[in-house]
Amino acid sequence: MSTAVRRRAVAPVWEVTRPARPGRVPGVVLAGLRACGPAPVDHRLDPHPVLTLALACGEAALGIDEPTGRQHRGSLVTGLGFGVGGAARVRAANVEWMQVRLSPAIARAVLGVGPAELESSVVALDDLWGERRAARLREQLAGTASWEERFALVEAFLARLSAAGPAIEPELAWAWDRIVAGHGQVRVEGLADELGWSRKRLWSRFHAQLGLPPKRAVTLVRFDWAATRLAGGQEAAGVAADCGYADQSHLHRDVVAFTGVTPATVAGQSLVAKADLAWVDHVPRLSARWGDAPASRFDGPHRPPPPTAGGDARGGRVPGRSTDVRSCHPGRRPARAADAGGSG
Repeated sequence: MSTAVRRRAVAPVWEVTRPARPGRVPGVVLAGLRACGPAPVDHRLDPHPVLTLALACGEAALGIDEPTGRQHRGSLVTGLGFGVGGAARVRAANVEWMQVRLSPAIARAVLGVGPAELESSVVALDDLWGERRAARLREQLAGTASWEERFALVEAFLARLSAAGPAIEPELAWAWDRIVAGHGQVRVEGLADELGWSRKRLWSRFHAQLGLPPKRAVTLVRFDWAATRLAGGQEAAGVAADCGYADQSHLHRDVVAFTGVTPATVAGQSLVAKADLAWVDHVPRLSARWGDAPASRFDGPHRPPPPTAGGDARGGRVPGRSTDVRSCHPGRRPARAADAGGSG
């Protein structure tokens, strides 16, 4: 039976500020968040197909509590898929912080470790960058007068790290972007065929360099896109059909597995004001430049086409893409062609 999704009137938890201009670092999206409610923040943290940096911008710090009871405070990094099961919590009071969402394709260059080492985990930024580098950035952020200055500071910092760090294989950057652009409605076998690789080769290299197996990436991105559409007020049955689930029960099982709650509960949450629902693309892409690929790889009959802007894995338009938003996470807006979101 079809279940209609209805949005509850909930006071916003986060005030969101987005950069005034498009980002200049491929694979990165930024937003500034400030706790705006009278009560301390306390909400569920759901998994995303990105790595997220939470950078403290003042004395008060964001906190994340793991299901095990372990607590983390300060500037943090969450890995791909952290929060599966819905037992992780975000806690804060009177806090300002910058959210930096990273494509796993540039995670090693920016963080100094591969995404596989951070999968489903949360780590203090001091442990990745060292206390001196992390403290210096924290001091610089606290000393800035505006969000725009903070955005410029962090973007310049990440640009230097990205340029100096190791790059992943271009085929894998393409495969990740294809999964994201197709909202997860792609087949792993199809990706391998288009690359001219065996499925085993794609699995091992994808897992090693992007942090999770390709099938898991497809599932995570698909869930993220489905939750986006549920939060936009669409019926669960239609979301299941449009997002490639076998049926509504399949969608229900996936949402419960990832969040610990039902699709109706995911749809009923709103942590940001309605005006902030369209703040930025939530799954960054690299938009890989095919000319940078070695001639032995992307030349010839197995050179894959770039993902189609605004389309699904088959090049068609994704239904409802221009109007779907997700409110159960801070700062989302419908994906642009350059940074489309998706899963499989």
